[in-house]
Amino acid sequence: MTPLYYATSFVLLAFHRLFGDIFGPATGIAWVLSIIGLTLVIRAALIPLFVKQIKSSRNMQLIQPKVKELQKKYGHDRERLTQETMKLYKDTGTNPFASCLPILVQMPIFLALFRLIDQAAKNPDEPKGFMTEQLNEQFGDAVFLGAKISDTFLSTDDLSVRVLAAVLVIAMTATTFLTQRQLMSKNMPADALTGPYAQQQKMLLYVLPLVFAVGGIAFPIGVLFYWTTSNLWTMCQQFYVIRNNPAPGTPALKAKEERDARKAQRRAERKGVPLEETKPAEAVEPPAPPAPPRQQPKKQSRSQRKKKGPAPKPRPESRETGDDTEPGSASA
Repeated sequence: MTPLYYATSFVLLAFHRLFGDIFGPATGIAWVLSIIGLTLVIRAALIPLFVKQIKSSRNMQLIQPKVKELQKKYGHDRERLTQETMKLYKDTGTNPFASCLPILVQMPIFLALFRLIDQAAKNPDEPKGFMTEQLNEQFGDAVFLGAKISDTFLSTDDLSVRVLAAVLVIAMTATTFLTQRQLMSKNMPADALTGPYAQQQKMLLYVLPLVFAVGGIAFPIGVLFYWTTSNLWTMCQQFYVIRNNPAPGTPALKAKEERDARKAQRRAERKGVPLEETKPAEAVEPPAPPAPPRQQPKKQSRSQRKKKGPAPKPRPESRETGDDTEPGSASA
């Protein structure tokens, strides 16, 4: 954890120098804003992992019909089903565990910040990372909205501290739930809402907020600010991705197509050019098949025509018969 102490305290103190000059180095708002700045830096650094998470989640959604086919085909053989499923993941470049990467990477940083705050409150004379004894005392004693940053819901009987801690725990839990629900309701096709992957997502939808709600009462207020800010970042980032790059066959894609159609209509109206209305692809009638070519009668020799008797008088529209005699000359 020592490298994380140095990295976390370096970013935290960089923001503290900025906000401390504005609000005062010992004020709670300076330290809270420093924690929020630390959160934004960490989440910005995790954008590549977030993109990988979105790509993997989308692949998991799109291959669900194939997974169901494998389950029907190899449902009686669990070992073969596992092998074929892993082969499908490999062929499509899908990692079922990629959706957990941002949380897994954040957990050590979360623990490092937790230990920095805890150490500043309990043992300020034993600083970690770039923290000093003076900074530890300021950090541990900083007060924001009537509560110390190092206080937890369980560590105090002060009503104002408990109210602030409870509000932050509820905000952290609600943002966790809404972020997961946003993904399931907007950016998952109908086929992906059933099956084991959907059951896993539904379980996370209710289990994760419950875990954070139970554990949140033991988190310092500074850590609650960190996690709530991180959830808000995730929600906004996910909203942007779903709105501008939705997965195929999802409600988000339908909403995007409607927005694009309205934008095209407005652009056409501004230019004074009426937007051409076209039939949807499924309503366009297929072209009629070409008529078969008309067969020409076979040429016959003079002796064959004499044996068959006089040729019937041709109709006006079918004079080109291929005969080498003029109409009416058969009697000769």
